[in-house]
Amino acid sequence: MSQIFTWIWVSSGILLILLVLLHSPKGDGMGGIAASGSSMFTSASSAEASLNKITWTILIIFLSLAIILSAGWI
Repeated sequence: MSQIFTWIWVSSGILLILLVLLHSPKGDGMGGIAASGSSMFTSASSAEASLNKITWTILIIFLSLAIILSAGWI
């Protein structure tokens, strides 16, 4: 049983890495200082909002399984 949860934990960790890499960068870095500030106040698109929800869900699964597996509750 714990092997199944371990595999789910590893899979969710890999998926979490991929989801974080899919996010668009929030800032322009040093080049954004001289650019117009209008891009700072745009709202996130629906795709970005959905990606945020999926990322948070996978993060909760990953952290919950990390706590459960490290505590030895299974």
